[in-house]
Amino acid sequence: MFVPVNPLLKAEQVAYILADCNVRILVTSRERLTQLAGALAQCPDLHTVIVAGGGDAAPAASGMRFVAWSDCIARAVPCFAYRSIDADMAAILYTSGSTGKPKGVVLSHRNLVAGAESVAAYLGNTAQDRILCLLPFSFDYGLSQLTTAFASGACAVLMNHLLLRDVIDTVEQEGITGLAAVPPLWIQLSQLRWPVVARLRYITNSGGAMQRVTIAALRAALPQTQIYLMYGLTEAFRSTYLPPEQLEQRPDSIGKAIPNAEVMVLHPDGSPCGPGETGELVHRGALVAMGYWNDAVKTAERFRPLAARQSGLMVPELAVWSGDTVRRDDDGYLYFVGRADDMIKTSGYRVSPTEVEEVVYGTGLVAEAVALGVAHPVLGQAIALLATALEGVELERDALLLACKTLLPTYMAPAWVEVRPGPLPRNPNGKIDRKLLAAELAYLFSGRAQ
Repeated sequence: MFVPVNPLLKAEQVAYILADCNVRILVTSRERLTQLAGALAQCPDLHTVIVAGGGDAAPAASGMRFVAWSDCIARAVPCFAYRSIDADMAAILYTSGSTGKPKGVVLSHRNLVAGAESVAAYLGNTAQDRILCLLPFSFDYGLSQLTTAFASGACAVLMNHLLLRDVIDTVEQEGITGLAAVPPLWIQLSQLRWPVVARLRYITNSGGAMQRVTIAALRAALPQTQIYLMYGLTEAFRSTYLPPEQLEQRPDSIGKAIPNAEVMVLHPDGSPCGPGETGELVHRGALVAMGYWNDAVKTAERFRPLAARQSGLMVPELAVWSGDTVRRDDDGYLYFVGRADDMIKTSGYRVSPTEVEEVVYGTGLVAEAVALGVAHPVLGQAIALLATALEGVELERDALLLACKTLLPTYMAPAWVEVRPGPLPRNPNGKIDRKLLAAELAYLFSGRAQ
């Protein structure tokens, strides 16, 4: 079983993950080991560290064995065969969640294989594809690039980019045919000049909604490239996708269920929602994970039984209840409304941040935007908006506030707007860090900030 750890995490965060999932062997680089030196003492099960990067292995300390990667490769190590089946554990992926410590999502061999085969099927991946891997493998969307390449025999091109221009240059130089990114990265890439990249067959988006203005810019820059909009959650790896031929008609849709999965929209009591009704997205099938590592309470909250499809079935089927609110149109296409814990409750209304942000992006004034709820003595919560300007454009706070009041109903209009320089902060997976921004605003509006 493997546990990928994001290289952007700090030592304390890494120590928590290693201790939580009882890691015994750590493979890392020499530079990273130096950063983690103090944290390793907090991992009681860790007994061996394999160090990549050349040179001699670090000296053993605190009863821990340090081995150079080159020595591992050179030695003839006996192979022990353990009987296993596809239902056994294969990986733990840690997801940050909205509160508290990160949760370890346990994936089986079946989960990984089924997810890879499903994604490869609708993307049409073959051995001729060259997939650029930009996202960390600790992120389920990033790991999917690798497993999909394995399933289809495609070439996975690994890249740690420093500059955005490097991404475009690599796409051109390496003959990349498939590229995946999250919305903040697509926003930035859409503002750059792209050369003619005839081999780039498709691009994909997950981890949040891709705004219409970004879609339009990418379609103009990459007229021969298909755009796949997707929705997923770590607990089910991937749930839906929108076929490129539907993009013009349904640019706001997250599509329908991926192959070998069923996605339902259910009321709290488990009954199905009708077209246009909002409900919780519930995913069933081979991609549903095995639960959260060592956390029975959170597992019971998210992984719950479904009513049996046939009355004679005695063993309940577990599905993953996403916590995301969606609606389905008359043709069966799904639309993301918001996360239950992100919804802003203001003046007796429940407002989706996504709806506010979509309108803000539509003004053409901003590069990035985040709507958040902050405590208000009268409204319950007021809507606060953080935004950054497009490159080379001077954005005035009052102009943005006026545009919001003109385009949004009164109860959805931000009561407070701040225009910030540069990109908004990211979490380790490259998404805009809503949790950090919400904490900043909570402190600001608490009256304690100086």
